[in-house]
Amino acid sequence: MIFGYTEAQISAFGLTFGIGAFMLFMVFIIGQLAWESKAGKFGTFVLFLALGFGMLGFVVKLFIQWLLAR
Repeated sequence: MIFGYTEAQISAFGLTFGIGAFMLFMVFIIGQLAWESKAGKFGTFVLFLALGFGMLGFVVKLFIQWLLAR
């Protein structure tokens, strides 16, 4: 036990809130990349589609886990 929490509790917290915060930061980075490159509307859409596709997989995985746990 570390600070009164088990290893499973710490890893569950990091997996939900830590990766969620990292995903929000990645959205900021993609937006900043689109802004600095002057990508336009379609270019920004393509950047968010291509670079954000991996984040979508993680969200879908969490949703599937939630459905199976019900």
